[in-house]
Amino acid sequence: MSKASDGRMIALAVVIAAYVLSFFHRFAPAGIAGDLASTFQTSAASLGVLAATYFYVYTIMQVPTGVLVDTLGPRRILVGGSLIAAVGSLLFGLAPDLTIAMIGRTLIGLGVSVVFIAMLKLIALWFDERRFATLVGLSMLIGNAGSVLAGTPLAAAASAVSWRSVFVAVAVVSLLIALASWLLIRDEKQGPAGTRGFDRTAVMGALLGVLRNRATWPPVVVNFGLTGSFFTFGGLWLTPYLTTIHGMSSVTAAGHLSLYFAGFAIGCLAVGSLSDRIGRRKPVLFGSGLVVCGFWVLLLSAISLPPALSHALFALMGVATAGFVLTWACAKEVNPAHLSGMSTSVTNMGGFLAGALIQPAVGMVMDLGWDGTVIDGVRQYSEQTFLLGISLIAALALLGTIASLFVRETGCRNIWQAEEK
Repeated sequence: MSKASDGRMIALAVVIAAYVLSFFHRFAPAGIAGDLASTFQTSAASLGVLAATYFYVYTIMQVPTGVLVDTLGPRRILVGGSLIAAVGSLLFGLAPDLTIAMIGRTLIGLGVSVVFIAMLKLIALWFDERRFATLVGLSMLIGNAGSVLAGTPLAAAASAVSWRSVFVAVAVVSLLIALASWLLIRDEKQGPAGTRGFDRTAVMGALLGVLRNRATWPPVVVNFGLTGSFFTFGGLWLTPYLTTIHGMSSVTAAGHLSLYFAGFAIGCLAVGSLSDRIGRRKPVLFGSGLVVCGFWVLLLSAISLPPALSHALFALMGVATAGFVLTWACAKEVNPAHLSGMSTSVTNMGGFLAGALIQPAVGMVMDLGWDGTVIDGVRQYSEQTFLLGISLIAALALLGTIASLFVRETGCRNIWQAEEK
């Protein structure tokens, strides 16, 4: 391996480390939902808003991030993002009330919002496009260690040293990643059609070209539905679902959450590799969506399963959910190659927009059906009310699956130039 290749792999490793933290922050509220509700004495809707503040700013930042990585490169925004995330994590961990906690979580979302698009840009620039889905899947497999940590490990750590101490420690880790990004990542030339620097007219023209491309939008809608359902369920409501509907302890429920994320991590690599091997995107995307919808039928039926089968169900659901990782490849391959940052960021915006809208919407539906029961300062919801709330998440998954039928098949290669000719 050459010195240049070594440098690229080290830079990618730093970005993946930042991505681990991004995933941890994204799903952490699910692992400590009970602690947060008790600490801040909050309703389901307010808890949903607290979790969703991450998604609000993350959604807004996706297109700007795509522009920045296509013009300025990933190094500066990764350093700045990690520093902001460190401040947000510290503020969240020390928050005296719900308002300060929301500000902290908003800063966390702002800081980590740059990581994923920067990672996609590095992969698109430095590696063969025929390996894009595989490498994205591998990066997500490693990055998903953060989501696994947000399950049982976070619940156990919160019990041992308090959830506040955990987030103070995570702030220190973010500072170390900022330092590593500054020292180890070197921006490279953008590619044949890329330019360094910010030409507003050229950038806006390029962005409008991506937005006007009708082939861009089906992957966005798929991402909105399938990714959004994953973020909403795994990011907050999975653990409360299991404790409320099936009477599990918080630790047992967190174990299911970790398996869900572990299955997703494995699925990211498996789905990307399968798609690259067979040279097709659409069948894998649609098939995985159908399987996810099937799992949602079981979840809404509230059928009680033996522990082993219940654990297996959530692990397999995570594997199937990973199908949405192909949406970034689908969008990238129908747009100019040097605009991969913009095309993937527009697509990525879909899932985070869904998370921002549906996480609090689930809580609002539940609050409307709340009968006034409170135990230890925490609102209690009936099974019927809870299932009605999370049915919104199932509807999201169905929408994404239907939208996958309209995705343009690319044959795992960039077809934009061919279309221009």
